[in-house]
Amino acid sequence: MLKVVFSREDILRTRVAPAADPVWELVLSLHLLQGRGRDPLLTEWRRTVARGLRTDSAAERYRLLLALNPPRGYFPDFLTPYASKDGLEAGLEAVRGTPADMLRRDLGLLAEENTLPPSATALARGEPEVLHHLTDSMLRYQSLAVTPYWSRIQAAVEADRARRARALLDGGAEGLLASLRPSMRWDGEVLEVLDYPDSRELHLDGRGLLLVPSFFCARTPVALLDPSLPPVLVYPVDRLGGLMPEAGGHADAAQREALAALLGRTRAGVLEAADQGCTTGEVARRLRISAAAASQHTTVLRNAGLLVSHRDRNTVLHTLTPLGRAVLDA
Repeated sequence: MLKVVFSREDILRTRVAPAADPVWELVLSLHLLQGRGRDPLLTEWRRTVARGLRTDSAAERYRLLLALNPPRGYFPDFLTPYASKDGLEAGLEAVRGTPADMLRRDLGLLAEENTLPPSATALARGEPEVLHHLTDSMLRYQSLAVTPYWSRIQAAVEADRARRARALLDGGAEGLLASLRPSMRWDGEVLEVLDYPDSRELHLDGRGLLLVPSFFCARTPVALLDPSLPPVLVYPVDRLGGLMPEAGGHADAAQREALAALLGRTRAGVLEAADQGCTTGEVARRLRISAAAASQHTTVLRNAGLLVSHRDRNTVLHTLTPLGRAVLDA
């Protein structure tokens, strides 16, 4: 279990990342790609990406990147720098600027349980050519495995941010931390990450915590190993239907029937209400309909794959799926 220890100052300084982090998504997707999980929401994505890597004319360039990201266990802290919160290029520039002592330490830890290719030795020395080679392969992999699906990744992260924003409005920073259950447990001073592979404590010491919602994070949240780095906790979000092919010609008969049932001004209003996250009661008040009618409309939209609903105690929060957003924006 990981125990993140907060002071009152840390609680006030805790915040949620403003958007999906492209470098964290890149790195965590590599772990899922090489893992043995059989998540049906990612099956087609894994097959497509694996085929793309095999047929890439420069496939050898991925050898070091894949070795640095084993499917389980430790992976180097330097691959996910704090600067990545400002975007992909900022994150890759930070990777290229990693100090040699950090490279040696991280790669030494990784080599304790993994066999690394010869290029890792030059990387541990901080040779600029190898660092540029690594970030070039990260960028190439990003364009193959992450960029084509970015709108769906963003939609899933935005839906989660709407949940956290609601928790913050209703319960303050402590409400935000309490909303992270069931994979985490907040007791007022310590955030416990359940099923964490190691037993350790992370003392924030007044720095606060950056919570990073992630599409490709597996079931267990992830934290950096080095306690001196800015504290970050990456946690999984609901994948909202995964990375299946875009709806359209591939829609099955049940989905087509469900979409046909959406015609009407009221359900369009429900979609608009759910754009920033909305409870069933708020839908009813906004559209001036009964709670029962609001529940019926959200059920139809959810069955059609346009909404996702999350229950928290006595309320249900509805947010748009990528398909729902596409319909709303059409």
